[in-house]
Amino acid sequence: MSRRLRFAVVVPAVVGGLLAGLTPALANPGALNTTGIPARYAEQELDWRQCTAEDVPDQPDTAKVLECATFATPRDWERPDDRQDLTIAISRLKSTGGTTASVLTNPGGPGGPGRSFPASLSQQAKLREHQEIIGIDTRGTGRSTNISCGGAGQGAVHDPRDRDPRNLDLLLDSLELTTKTCERTSGELVEFVDTFHNTKDLDLLRVLLGREKINWIGYSAGTWLGAHYAQRFPERVGRFVLDSSVDFTSGWATSFDMQPMGYERRWRQDFLPWAAAHDNRYGLGVTGEQVRQTFEAVRYALTRNPVEVDGAKVGPGELDSRFLGLLKSKHAFPGLADFLAQLKTLTANDAPEEAKARARAAIAAAPAEPDPLDAMLAVLTAVRCNDAPEHGDRKSVIRRSQKFLDQGNLLAGGYWMFIQNCIFWENQPRPLPTMDGKGVPPVVLVQSVNDPATPIEGARKAHAGFANSRLLTVTGEGDHGIYGYGNAAVDKVVDAYLVDGVVPEDQSLPGMPPPDPS
Repeated sequence: MSRRLRFAVVVPAVVGGLLAGLTPALANPGALNTTGIPARYAEQELDWRQCTAEDVPDQPDTAKVLECATFATPRDWERPDDRQDLTIAISRLKSTGGTTASVLTNPGGPGGPGRSFPASLSQQAKLREHQEIIGIDTRGTGRSTNISCGGAGQGAVHDPRDRDPRNLDLLLDSLELTTKTCERTSGELVEFVDTFHNTKDLDLLRVLLGREKINWIGYSAGTWLGAHYAQRFPERVGRFVLDSSVDFTSGWATSFDMQPMGYERRWRQDFLPWAAAHDNRYGLGVTGEQVRQTFEAVRYALTRNPVEVDGAKVGPGELDSRFLGLLKSKHAFPGLADFLAQLKTLTANDAPEEAKARARAAIAAAPAEPDPLDAMLAVLTAVRCNDAPEHGDRKSVIRRSQKFLDQGNLLAGGYWMFIQNCIFWENQPRPLPTMDGKGVPPVVLVQSVNDPATPIEGARKAHAGFANSRLLTVTGEGDHGIYGYGNAAVDKVVDAYLVDGVVPEDQSLPGMPPPDPS
């Protein structure tokens, strides 16, 4: 689950609602290294330089505002003396004023490249005035030492709503092949790509940045990583923001099992009424139910005769994938409505060829959800499967997905099968720590009520189970990722916490209206 890719988390005393101030950077690494990091790693120096487009290939335009560096980290943190090192790639968006703290960021995934991500927070003036913003390609992804799925997982998409046993077997065969190819291609390194090793890498980075404590802004799966760091190193935690949170007090499966319900809610309560309100533009229906029936009619037509656009097939799987990828942002609603309207034209028997040609050209020209990078797919698989066991088998996955569909979760109930790859994982997972927040300073969760990828039920459960956490509930909103994306009311509360140490109370804040397509 990723904020940018959209697929994805704190003990100074509290006095009068304020956290004690963060300690400025220290020059002596020995004063900072209280967690047993070997000197050969703790005494590295970060050689900052201007980033190039090659450093941030996912967002090359961000290179001009970022500085880049790398550092070495042990491949195996439980045997750091074996001198088999990995490279971690990081970036820095420098403070515009006097730097008093470092805020580390993570866009989610797990496995989303994060080196370019600080640029997305470049307009957060108050934060930037006081803190440098650090981006990280976690181990296995981006410009850090990579793992790989060898190109697997990029082939034809089987329709998970086709419940013919032969089709479901082919779907699961493909999933098993992808999973085992990820393990085989990544080799021995794959067992060291997990949350435990990521938190240790973050603590090494804290020392290299010269900080007694770090701040954190993590989105989606980045809330899991931030919360696990906070639990493991509570005395090294400053102010942690967990935006669009998974239920980090449970296993990964708990959060992913909520997605069919979350996507269906976002679809029915947010997108369908919005599209119906703009029927004069899109012609999809004047009620939400009519728009849904249009979608189902188009989808059924694609199961019989997929359309071709620039040599690429668009079938029911591609239709579902586009909506599941982009429903996370209301700013994608106009593009999704256009996409559905164009497919409606292409699947209509009586549509003029000239109209079909225009529809094909529009689909070809529209930006699509980016395909997962090979390394990101590998890390997404490795972290989830190495962190916690997945209970089940082929038969139970088929039964569970059918139950989701029977409950009316049509948009994502079948696609849930595609993230059940850990039933094929051969490496033994590491036991998860108890995530209760005891001894951790206040962390702040930010959560929209209709988030499809990380439904609010998971955030509420994490908030209830993680001591001293706070929850900002964003009402009238379903976007996945809130802070830094235009909501002034949320930004004000979060900035006061990150910069001034004002710990908020649990509260509700208003969301932002959906876009006007005109």
